[in-house]
Amino acid sequence: MDYKIRALPLFLVVATVVAQYGEEFGGYEGYHKAPIQLHHQQSLDDHHGEEYDMDYHAHPKYSFDYSVKDPHTGDHKEHWETRDGDKVKGTYTLIETDGTKRVVEYEADDKNGFNAVVHKIGTPKHDEFEHKPVHEYEAKPALEPLHYQHDYGHFDEGFVPVSGGFGH
Repeated sequence: MDYKIRALPLFLVVATVVAQYGEEFGGYEGYHKAPIQLHHQQSLDDHHGEEYDMDYHAHPKYSFDYSVKDPHTGDHKEHWETRDGDKVKGTYTLIETDGTKRVVEYEADDKNGFNAVVHKIGTPKHDEFEHKPVHEYEAKPALEPLHYQHDYGHFDEGFVPVSGGFGH
């Protein structure tokens, strides 16, 4: 019986491999994959009017920029970047929590790698907090403990035999 339990994981692995790669091992007799049926087949020509080929080795070239100025959250930032082949150049700015402005200018290329110069503009502003002395606090229990008086009758040691139920 013990060898059957040990052989079960091996059997499950073999069954999974045969189910996954069954065609490579001859497959199951009489089993054929059903062709995928599409209700409506569309070609790319239906939408674009011309054939669309993706060139994965094309020369990469792009440029973008954006900015956020949210007075509600205080989020102020800007970013722009350009790329032409292997050369990338950009700048981003943001307002730090201390009120200073961080400006990062970066460049990257295939010869020098990634290089960034960080500028911090302005003087950090720290809010002055009024430090209040800590008051001494004496912890008191939320409720006073209850003291029960038990009437055990003639049993002075605290042992009370239960006879006839608990009498609730």
